[in-house]
Amino acid sequence: MAMPRKLKNMNMFNDAESYLGVCKSATPPPLSRKMEGYRGGGMNGPVKADLGWSDDGIQFDWTLGGLDLIALKQFGAVKADGVMLRWVGAYQQDDTGAVVAVEMVVRGRHETIDMGDAAPGEDTEHKITTTCSYYKLVVNGEVIIEVDLLNFIEIIDGVDMLAEQRKALGI
Repeated sequence: MAMPRKLKNMNMFNDAESYLGVCKSATPPPLSRKMEGYRGGGMNGPVKADLGWSDDGIQFDWTLGGLDLIALKQFGAVKADGVMLRWVGAYQQDDTGAVVAVEMVVRGRHETIDMGDAAPGEDTEHKITTTCSYYKLVVNGEVIIEVDLLNFIEIIDGVDMLAEQRKALGI
């Protein structure tokens, strides 16, 4: 019987500044596609057509303990890829002890910064939602998913999913 890989520890970096001991949690972006059902003549039911990424795009939610000036100073970034975040995690399997390194890199800008409740002697935290124009997931050094919305790039398990479309568009 095998045990699942569980997140044992993590760190996050904001423009190369380490949040070791500061980042409390991170919610990896849900990977969601926009699908639309199509049923034509001779079809006994609809088949969903893939229309690209969902209308919500790619969002990364993360929480920091205390006051964070780095993210606050980045709020209102002009460029759609103006902020780079890097999250790293160590997943370990308890039956074998094997550790898997997971890395997520996103670029985007902060959509919301929720500074939470401010009460003397109580825990404080910032909850931040970063809307991403770029996302890359790397497991043990292997790029699993890389999406660059601004540059029309989508690579899944080494396959460039948009190569033929770029070719057809002359880009």
